[in-house]
Amino acid sequence: MNLRRIVLIVALLNLAYFGIEFAVLALGWSARSRARVGMALALILLMPGLATLWTAWEKFNVPVPPQPIALTLAGLGALAVNLSCAYMLAAHRHRGGSLTKAAFLSARNDALANIAIIAAGLVTALLWHSAWPDLAVGLGIAVMNAGAAREVWEAAREEHRAAA
Repeated sequence: MNLRRIVLIVALLNLAYFGIEFAVLALGWSARSRARVGMALALILLMPGLATLWTAWEKFNVPVPPQPIALTLAGLGALAVNLSCAYMLAAHRHRGGSLTKAAFLSARNDALANIAIIAAGLVTALLWHSAWPDLAVGLGIAVMNAGAAREVWEAAREEHRAAA
């Protein structure tokens, strides 16, 4: 895996975890303020998907396979972190409104993305030395994040209406 991709992954993981930390701090705010933060988090959930689409565009233009071992190992480490976060949030995902939903969906989606990244690394290493497995996973991650962003946005809008 090249340095540019590693930096992108690290930045996206940190951004996602920042959303979780911010959501925890905002839980004590008014319902209207929490709803606004939930809407902002929905937009933030779109950012990794947009970054993935940009990376996919670059890969379409220069389809270089990633380093499969580095891809798999990075995915395994991130999976451990994200599974831990998703596990802790799972019991609370239906309480606390859009903020808790955003935190849970972010951790869950990151864990699912990590599993797909590990699979892409293994497929690239063992079966098909190509950029396509990584590209397919990236596009799937973008779609998954868009769906999560929509769910959080809808929950936040409902909270905002209820608070008004």
